[in-house]
Amino acid sequence: MAQTTLLYNIGQLLTMDQHEGLVRGESMGSLDVKEDYAVLIKDGKIEAVAPTDQLQDIEVDEKIDCEGKLVTPGLVEPHTHLVFGGSREHEMALKQQGVPYLEILKQGGGILSTVRATRKATEEELYEKAMFHLNRMASYGITTVEAKSGYGMDRETELKQLRVAKKAGENHPLDLVSTFLGAHAITEEYKDKPDALLDEMASLFDQIKEENLAEFVDIFTETGVFTIEQSRRYLQKAKDHGFDVKIHADEIDPLGGTQLAVELGATTGDHLAVATDEGIEQLAKSDTIGVLLPGTIFYLGKGEFARARDMIEAGAAIAISTDFNPGSSVTENIQLIMSLAALKMKMTPEEIWHAVTINAAHAINRGDQAGQIKVGRKADVVIWDAPNYLYIPYHYGVNHVNTVFKAGQKLYQRGDLLV
Repeated sequence: MAQTTLLYNIGQLLTMDQHEGLVRGESMGSLDVKEDYAVLIKDGKIEAVAPTDQLQDIEVDEKIDCEGKLVTPGLVEPHTHLVFGGSREHEMALKQQGVPYLEILKQGGGILSTVRATRKATEEELYEKAMFHLNRMASYGITTVEAKSGYGMDRETELKQLRVAKKAGENHPLDLVSTFLGAHAITEEYKDKPDALLDEMASLFDQIKEENLAEFVDIFTETGVFTIEQSRRYLQKAKDHGFDVKIHADEIDPLGGTQLAVELGATTGDHLAVATDEGIEQLAKSDTIGVLLPGTIFYLGKGEFARARDMIEAGAAIAISTDFNPGSSVTENIQLIMSLAALKMKMTPEEIWHAVTINAAHAINRGDQAGQIKVGRKADVVIWDAPNYLYIPYHYGVNHVNTVFKAGQKLYQRGDLLV
């Protein structure tokens, strides 16, 4: 027998289906806000979206009074480093004292600390930790999430991370999209031979495909890590193996990673904090999505925030993300990132909502499945303890979620995971 649920007495409803496909440029500033609407859910999918008076007399198994609250699609998180061992809280005091990152590396800290912890951890330990973080993401209204590897940079650990992510995706209610980031840094073993590391990581492509462990391949293109030319060769090889590609681009030094992302037809260019005028112009003319990560700049306390205004005004499509990781953005709170996008990148609330729903979904090839409340799609829906969509980025640093539905099932409600 079909299970039916009616959400009624909605204050504002954002369906995020005003525009077809990816939303770019000035269109990101246009938001269709429905009032006095109801949403009918049947067998885990959206059955109807209509004015309340058209649905209120339908017989259903459950009626939920939204009490005039905001209702939106589940949020989409397009850039996380979900699977890792250990933590690095001891480094915060060193950073506050002004100890350079390279010195922290010499002392055994930094990313290499996480690499050692991840290599040492068992699959079960990594799995339990990943599930904990997915639960926390769900509590903030996230219903679809990307997860990168990249804390092994050896065959065994990279495959271990990807298998953990796959298992988490199979067992956790959230939808999970996996990315292979074996080219994340240069380990001690490959200190003077980065090309050999890239060859070793590329040698995993066939096995990753055979085991269906990742959809995307990513690389960190940066001074002291991988050059533009190394990134081009590596990502082209990934494309030749049937992967879609992403790039950690123009985060610290403007090397031209944004342009490379466009050149290769990458799904996303991520970070883009120091993207040049030329890079922004090319991004705006392409279908590559700029995934901006203001939490990283905020947490590290240095550098300029990405030029979101220039990108949007040029016509680019933008998404935002936490960049959840143990070293440079230690938060699962996408709502805080929404506030940073407003306060530090001058994005409007309308642009921000596009950046955490439909554009974020397209950033992980889920634009036809997530980020919208639309008839026939999974009922991934959030009821917020807020009267309107403006309130979420305005009132920062707290969790505004009232209830999260994942595929029509209550997943979270005011502090309690219901799984």
